Amino acid sequence: MATEQELQSLFNKLDLDQDGKVSINELFFSPGLSAVISAETGTSSPRELLAQYDSDEDGSITFEELKQAVEKASNLT
Repeated sequence: MATEQELQSLFNKLDLDQDGKVSINELFFSPGLSAVISAETGTSSPRELLAQYDSDEDGSITFEELKQAVEKASNLT
């Protein structure tokens, strides 16, 4: 379980170009961090995470979308 602050820190590490979004390429670029994201969201892969939680369908995950995924998996403390 992650706190919102821990989740934000993880998101910032994944957001390599600092555009406020984590793309599928950024998720695959950091497999260790992606594994943590998968565990926290209950998804099995970055593609599944995007398919389920990319609400605006822009091909990337914003912090708010990630936060909703973690909340849905009941892993946000």
